[in-house]
Amino acid sequence: MNPEKDFAPLTPNIVRALNDKLYEKRKVAALEIEKLVRDFVAQNNTMQIKHVIQTLSQEFALSQHPHSRKGGLIGLAACSIALGKLAADPDPNVKSGSELLDRLLKDIVTESSKFDLVGFIPLLRERIYSNNQYARQFIISWILVLVSVPDINLLDYLPEILDGLFQILGDNGKEIRKMCEVVLGEFLKEIKKNPSSVKFAEMANILVIHCQTTDDLIQLTAMCWMREFIQLAGRVMLPYSSGILTAVLPCLAYDDRKKSIKEVANVCNQSLMKLVTPEDDEPDEPKPVAQKQTEPNPEDSLPKQEGTASGGPGGSCESSFGSGSSVFTSASTDRAPVTLHLDGIVQVLNCHLSDTTIGMMTRIAVLKWLYHLYIKTPRKMFRHTDSLFPILLQTLSDESDEVVLKDLEVLAEIASSPAGQTDDPGAPDGPDLRVNHSELQVPTSGRANLLNPPSTKGLECSPSTPTMNSYFYKFMINLLQTFSSERKLLEARGPFIIRQLCLLLNAENIFHSMADILLREEDLKFASTMVHTLNTILLTSTELFQLRNQLKDLKTLESQNLFCCLYRSWCHNPVTTVSLCFLTQNYRHAYDLIQKFGDLEVTVDFLTEVDKLVQLIECPIFTYLRLQLLDVKNNPYLIKALYGLLMLLPQSSAFQLLSHRLQCVPNPELLQTEDCLKAVPKSQKGDSPSIDYTELLQHFEKVQKQHLEVRHQRSGRGDHLDRRVVL
Repeated sequence: MNPEKDFAPLTPNIVRALNDKLYEKRKVAALEIEKLVRDFVAQNNTMQIKHVIQTLSQEFALSQHPHSRKGGLIGLAACSIALGKLAADPDPNVKSGSELLDRLLKDIVTESSKFDLVGFIPLLRERIYSNNQYARQFIISWILVLVSVPDINLLDYLPEILDGLFQILGDNGKEIRKMCEVVLGEFLKEIKKNPSSVKFAEMANILVIHCQTTDDLIQLTAMCWMREFIQLAGRVMLPYSSGILTAVLPCLAYDDRKKSIKEVANVCNQSLMKLVTPEDDEPDEPKPVAQKQTEPNPEDSLPKQEGTASGGPGGSCESSFGSGSSVFTSASTDRAPVTLHLDGIVQVLNCHLSDTTIGMMTRIAVLKWLYHLYIKTPRKMFRHTDSLFPILLQTLSDESDEVVLKDLEVLAEIASSPAGQTDDPGAPDGPDLRVNHSELQVPTSGRANLLNPPSTKGLECSPSTPTMNSYFYKFMINLLQTFSSERKLLEARGPFIIRQLCLLLNAENIFHSMADILLREEDLKFASTMVHTLNTILLTSTELFQLRNQLKDLKTLESQNLFCCLYRSWCHNPVTTVSLCFLTQNYRHAYDLIQKFGDLEVTVDFLTEVDKLVQLIECPIFTYLRLQLLDVKNNPYLIKALYGLLMLLPQSSAFQLLSHRLQCVPNPELLQTEDCLKAVPKSQKGDSPSIDYTELLQHFEKVQKQHLEVRHQRSGRGDHLDRRVVL
């Protein structure tokens, strides 16, 4: 190209830059051309505008020199951008003229195989945020043209314009929204065809933002993109999990008005969950410094107008996404394997579970996530257990049974996972969300021999079994603390919660540990209430069938040990203690206990408990006891104990019921059994030599004396004692 030739109105500096081999120089020239054409537009100097376009087309775009051709094409693109404001001109002649020029420029671009896309994209990116409808329509039309050109791969530059496209999708004009939908649809088709060339990680945060918008079309479109990204990119999306969950979880609680969004969000949630595998539980290995520098920070891919894009549903939850590079580490298939960092994920889950306004389905999804993470990555998750424990306990008060069930599954997994076996699972690797460790203390003494009198008060600890870990006992302590502070929860959900835990965990361990903790309970009224609740569950629930059978005969050392442990706590409630003796066929000791009832303060509540016990004796659970009444000779203390209950009762329906039952006992004269102590019947379980019944009876008297003192103190003060557990 002749440097002496006159290219006016293009300046020599512009001409030299257009011919330069460096893209940066050609871009500067394009910006100068755009400014020049804008000035001509302002002066209504159409002659000069035509001259600029003609020069760029003939002298540059059609040049044999490759750099000149690139310069000409980017110059024409700059002209198109400058003239695109003319598309909004009210003068129909101006508008039609600009449209004609626009079509001519598009024809040049589509027919050229050397279009400088690298130079054009920055111009497009800078103007895609325009709020002018005509300008937006102009931009979309150009993108449609570029997408349709086979030789132009616009996917490489999609991260630079994707946010702008989603903002245009929210335009007030239906036509523009429809055009933008078409563009995004074309891009998504290309992404599905060529996933290996897509920069998924660089667009993840853009989708996260627009998945949280209040505009239904934008949200649904972004959620559909997110679904495809997770399914196509796989583990590349894992570093963005906390942001994705922040966007997806609230959508799961949508009603039928947003059914489509809810369904796509559910697929996103399920697909993301499947990406977490046991391999993610491996210890984090420190990354080389060089690798950290080569990997782009996900925050760099955030759109420039992030603040105006959309807001999330919960202010506090939003802070967890994009809060640090440790949470969002961009990755692709050709780099090192993706490392799952749970800090941000756990923070988002904790935040959503703590939000009382969040929908039921979202809460269930959060609990499913926690359960999944404890199953797949237990070692990493136990670093966060202390921070999750309080909110998991609080969730037991949720109105939904399904939420409570899922919550119990998580707590049961925490209490039984081998990963939680150590007393100190380690400090969390994320934000400091830990609770006071004093709430989770475990007794340090060893397991006491419950078959012999304890040397000091309350040394018994939770049973040590292979299926339980150190968190099991912490869970039992905190659960009882929760029941004590929330009596309505105990009344409404206590039996339901305990029965489910017996299914999820070992029923013997649950009753053993709770009885052990209640033995050190200083709020005696709560202890009595809790013992009554546990006793009712033990005697009536189908989930406890196996444990009842284990206690019925006391054949093994373990069953005898359990009986002694339960007995010591059951002493908080005299009638439940007798029922426990009936269950375990300790009829002689039951008779001895009833004899002590004459020394107790007989209250209306006490008589009500006796009434309930009589009703219980008539239930199927005590069928074996009623049948033993046929063998009067070998079960004298059973009959005496029942007569003792009868003598305690006033003339009531329960009195009549038990009286009629005892009238059915054959040969009443055989009740005179002077020699029964000489020949102990085989079926009499109360004289087992391995159990010190005298000590148990003394313990019963001691506990009941404490209850009497507390009742007198309470009646004198008229206030409620604070509950404390002595460990």
